[in-house]
Parts: sequence; structure tokens; C-alpha cells
Amino acid sequence: MRIATWNVNSVRMREHLVADWLRRMQPDLLLLQETKCEAASFPAASFEAAGYSASVIGQKSYNGVAVLSRVPVEVTCRGLPGLPEDDAQARYVELRVGDAFGPITVGNLYLPNGNSGGDAGYDYKLRWMELLADRAAALLADDQAVLLAGDYNVCPTDEDFARGTLSPSDALVRPETRARFRALQWLGLTDAVRALQPSGPAYTFWDYQHGAWPQDRGLRIDHVLLSPDLAERLTSATPDRAERGQPHPSDHVPVVVELA
Repeated sequence: MRIATWNVNSVRMREHLVADWLRRMQPDLLLLQETKCEAASFPAASFEAAGYSASVIGQKSYNGVAVLSRVPVEVTCRGLPGLPEDDAQARYVELRVGDAFGPITVGNLYLPNGNSGGDAGYDYKLRWMELLADRAAALLADDQAVLLAGDYNVCPTDEDFARGTLSPSDALVRPETRARFRALQWLGLTDAVRALQPSGPAYTFWDYQHGAWPQDRGLRIDHVLLSPDLAERLTSATPDRAERGQPHPSDHVPVVVELA
């Protein structure tokens, strides 16, 4: 099974890039973040032409997550459990997909950046991460095969960003942020990319400014975390760097995971 995650930074602006990538790479699931449109405006027809159905949690101009699938899926959760009912930020969708070894629960997430909104904005990020850990723990306690993927807005270690790209006070690298990411791993979740590439750059994001892409000054902030049973089946986990070199690309690239 091939599953990919991609912060597309406006699906309507990158519609042709996404459709072309689907035809070339043929993932079973593509998890999209920062789609920046309401469900009614999502360009589902383009992806249906490539053989994919869309499950969309949208929001006007901001955030937004969606799953494109060429296999049957069942949406089981719209929004991260535990958030207030009036929280309108479209950042999480969860679904169940069939597999030869039994169903897999897939969480597609767009974790808050935490650098805007002052202390309140950062507190929201930390609370969101705590609730994500609660959700992961509940799924694992229910003995489910779990994959949680998306834009985590976390550089787990200093190897996960190019020197000089982030200050120590940046919300992506602050100790509290990293501690909550480690808490997810301590539940028994495996960082797919680092399981196969334990060290060295594996960037998934390059800023549009300051020559970040041509100078390879990137960040690794898009992650795929796997429950133990799925980690045992992991055969490949790779950022698709070539996509950043496309005309008018997203500032993120897809991360592609394959399970035997």
C-alpha cells in the first residue's frame, strides 16, 4: 500500500500539479493539507478524472484537509476529538481503509504552526498536540493499526532544519513542541522517514524567500507516524524532492510511504 502526505498550499492553485502527480505516482491514498477552500470549492472533478474520490474538510481561505483515495474509505472522524465544538479550524480528518491484514485507521492532520497569535497561538498548538496524543493513545489502546500523517509543523531534532533557518524561539523547535512530539513516539509510534534514514537531511519544506530552495535550506516538518504493526511492514519512506522544482510549486513536497 502506498500512502502519501502533502501540504499543497492551496489546492486550487496547485490542482494541475496534484492531478499530474497522482497519475505518475499512483498512491492508494493522498493526504492533503492547507487546501485553503471550502468543500464546495474543492476541485474534486480533476482528481476523479485521475481515478480518485475526495473526502474534504474545508475552510474558506485557510487550513483545510482532504484525502484523495483510489480504494474504498470510510470517514470516521471530522475534526480532532477534544477540541471545543466552536473550533472552526479545519485541521483533522480520520478514516478507515481496508487492507489485506485488516483495516487501517488513517489520521490526516495539519498541526498549528504556533508562531502567530502570541502566547495564545502557541498555547493552542501545544493543546492541539496534547489532544492528538490522546487520540493516538485511544486508537492504539483499541488495538488498531494507525497511521498519523501530515504537516506537523515540528522539527524534531536539529538535523531536521538547515543551519540558520530557524531561531531557538521558533515554535517549530521550542522544547515544549519537541517534547510533545516525543510523547507521540513514546506511545509506540514510529517516525517512518527516520526509521529508514536515521540521520542526515530529509527536508520536506523550503521557504519561497531567501533562496531557500536553490541553497537547500529546508525543514523537515511533514511526518508519517506508524503503529508497531505498520512499522514492521514499512519498506520505503521518502520525500519527493523533485516536486519542489516544478513551476509554481507548493513550498512543501509529498512524503511517500510504502507498506508491504
